Amino acid sequence: MSCVTMDANNIMPILKKKLAFLSGGKDRRSGLILTIPLCSDQTNLEELSTTLHYLLSIPSERCKARGFTVIVDGRKSQWNIVKTVVLMLQNVIPAEVSLVCVVKPDEFWDKKVTHFCFWKEKDRLGFEVILVSANKLTRYIEPCQLTDEFGGSLEYDHIDWLNKRLVFEKFTTESTSLLDELSVINDGLLEKDRGSDWNQLPSFDPETVLQTGHELLSELQQRRFNGSEGGGAPWCPMEEELLAQPQVLRLLDSLREQYTRYQEARRLRSKRSQLEEVHTKVTQVVQWLEGPGCDQLKTSGAIGDSLRASQDLQHQHELIESQHSEWFAVYVELNQQIAALLSGGEEEEQEELRLLQQQLSDVCYRQANQLEHRQTLLQSAQSFHGSAHELSQQLDGLLGMLCADVVPADGASIQQSLKQLEESLKAVEGSLQVLKEKGQALLEQVSSQPPLEVEDPLPVQTNDNVHHIHSILEDMQLRKQRCEDMVDVRRLKMLQMVQLFKCEEDSSQAVEWLGELLEALLKTHLRLGDDAQDTSTLIDKHTKFIDVAQSTYDYGRQLLQATVVLCQSLRCATRSSGETLPQLQRVWKQFSMTADERLGRLTMALRFHTAADKVFQEREEQQEEEELEEVFEELETVGRSLLDRLSIPVVFPDGTEQFFGTPGEMASSAETIRERLLLVEEQRGLRLAEEGGLHREGEELDISGRGQLEAGLDVIGEEANEDEEDEEKAGREEDEEEKNRATQDC
Repeated sequence: MSCVTMDANNIMPILKKKLAFLSGGKDRRSGLILTIPLCSDQTNLEELSTTLHYLLSIPSERCKARGFTVIVDGRKSQWNIVKTVVLMLQNVIPAEVSLVCVVKPDEFWDKKVTHFCFWKEKDRLGFEVILVSANKLTRYIEPCQLTDEFGGSLEYDHIDWLNKRLVFEKFTTESTSLLDELSVINDGLLEKDRGSDWNQLPSFDPETVLQTGHELLSELQQRRFNGSEGGGAPWCPMEEELLAQPQVLRLLDSLREQYTRYQEARRLRSKRSQLEEVHTKVTQVVQWLEGPGCDQLKTSGAIGDSLRASQDLQHQHELIESQHSEWFAVYVELNQQIAALLSGGEEEEQEELRLLQQQLSDVCYRQANQLEHRQTLLQSAQSFHGSAHELSQQLDGLLGMLCADVVPADGASIQQSLKQLEESLKAVEGSLQVLKEKGQALLEQVSSQPPLEVEDPLPVQTNDNVHHIHSILEDMQLRKQRCEDMVDVRRLKMLQMVQLFKCEEDSSQAVEWLGELLEALLKTHLRLGDDAQDTSTLIDKHTKFIDVAQSTYDYGRQLLQATVVLCQSLRCATRSSGETLPQLQRVWKQFSMTADERLGRLTMALRFHTAADKVFQEREEQQEEEELEEVFEELETVGRSLLDRLSIPVVFPDGTEQFFGTPGEMASSAETIRERLLLVEEQRGLRLAEEGGLHREGEELDISGRGQLEAGLDVIGEEANEDEEDEEKAGREEDEEEKNRATQDC
């Protein structure tokens, strides 16, 4: 196999096996280090020979002259294979090898080495062979020049080396072939004969090849620079001596030179052809634009009388624009060609090109101005008719809302309907304003149409278009005014309805408030006071409470009266007065009766506490016995009457009954009265005892008073138990506890 024609791409499967490699390290004589890593498997000597031939074809002759140091790594191989590989080096690279270092296992070949001594065969082999352990290899080679498998620090990536090698060889092959092709093509392009094949293209893209070369050169320079960092000899597999940077530089320079000539020759040849094409195409464009193109625009001038008609005209205009666009594209291309030719042509050619360019530009700009004005006019007409159609639909919808009867449901729905009505009217006003603005803009565009040709006068305003625009604006204005008048009437009616529903809602709220006041009166207004002053305060609060209820009732009556007036104005039957008024009257009657009962109890409690306070006060002042006896009798009468009244419910006109609070709370309210009665009886007994030894009579009176009180409390307890049994079991147990506690106190 010849090393001259060998290509890495053809033997890539063999090279990937890494049977041998140039790590980039050097021996002490600056000779390259060739490493042959033998493995435990049988080594293919033919593939090894191919690898060695390829690797030896890479370095320059100057580098080969310094000799190679071959490291045969036999630590994983057999002695006979190592011996065969060493002998094979004599046939492959005898002149280039200066030293062969066989790396042996530590204790495996000692006996077999005696059968074959390499040092005795030095003259026959042509190079020196030594057996050395891996840890002693640094005696012959510096550690920085050895790879990591031999304990060195030199980095080597075999796959990366193969990839860079492929890039280098590909660039060399493509650039050499491209140089030959460009030389032939350039000679053909420079010929004056137009019949020559000057359209021939190279097999490779010059830009791509140049870019590949620059990237490769940059990679080589970068790797060389990085390799010199940290001291030591700068060397890596892709350095100058392996991949020949000067060769890459020479190829890039030659390729750039030939490619520049190629571009210039094609530019000159293309310019000669373009001059002829420009004359022909300019004539074609001008003739069509001034002929058929101008006729198409003369026959189209209407704006349509509706949205659909404007859309049809827009579609027709788009077809005309499509035809013109093809010629305008030719104009743009011609203008670019003329500009390019003007940059490098002769003076005579430049003058002719300028005249052609001016003529072409005048015709194209005039035609494009017409198309743009027509397009703008049709878009404005379409927008105007679209706004008119939208406004017409809004007016129809608003009229439908106004013609529909207002069905009163509640105040919120009426307010929502009123809001929708206001929003619809506002939208109509906005749409009408937009329509007026668009109509005015359309009238201005119709009157400012440019002439088709230089000698043509300005086109005459089309009366039909102007009359059509004005008629639409006037019609929409009249329709809007009629709807606005109807909205004013409907707004007043709906506001009255909103007020009606508000009055009904507030009157219902007044009934609810009275009911809450009644409930609060029955459930929370239970105390009768601990003394006369406390009871007087409760009476004052109760009076204010009644005033609040009276205001609420008056407010509800006024709302119901307003409801009647609004219903009469709207000519609709009153709804709430037939339901809410009886409810208001009923709740007010119940509240009045309950408030009167509460006031009567507080009044009796005030009399009771006043009499009790008088008893205690007269005792201290030692009043006459007859006066005190009258007070005692009045106090006993009022107390018993109050206790009896606490056990009686409030009976409403409809026959229903309501107690103040629960039976337990009612018993608690009576407890204060009972305690004061007991205190008064004790005072009465003490007074009798002091006056004449009537202690026994006092005891009998005390026992009699206590018996009467206990009888009264038993009556209250029994009635409370009956109510609790009707309500729930838990209330009954609570009442029994209250009764037992009252009995124990007595």
